[in-house]
Amino acid sequence: MRLWRLTRAPFVALDGAGPQRHGARYSSPGRPVVNFASEAGLAVLVALRYLPEDRAERATDYLLGWTDVDAQPLRVPDDEGEVAVRAWVDDWLDTGRSLLAAIPSRVLPEGDIVMMNPRHPDAVAIAPLKTRAFDFDACLHRPPMLDTYRSLP
Repeated sequence: MRLWRLTRAPFVALDGAGPQRHGARYSSPGRPVVNFASEAGLAVLVALRYLPEDRAERATDYLLGWTDVDAQPLRVPDDEGEVAVRAWVDDWLDTGRSLLAAIPSRVLPEGDIVMMNPRHPDAVAIAPLKTRAFDFDACLHRPPMLDTYRSLP
């Protein structure tokens, strides 16, 4: 399974250090976790939610990365609300039941957020991300034909 991340260059390591310090959407502080998206476009949409609106405040060192993982994720039960999801994920991380766990994305439920437990024994086999530079300005520019489409009936 190919997994995707859109991150800034200093945070490309698959060590879960950021969520360990600050927590993440589905995990509490003190637990490392690496969050991926099941699709490249979903990785962009998730990162877009956190992008400063002021272009001058945007970092310029974003990287779109991917890695291939030979494992299937456990499904996170998500029908009992955010508190229950966080408790399940925290327990999953603490017990090391599997390398991966997945939950439907809140941004685009047709795709998954796939979490990797970097403390799981199989994590050492995960290849570092292959990356390419990613420029939000180039991605979000307004196409020249936009005015033409707006004038159509």
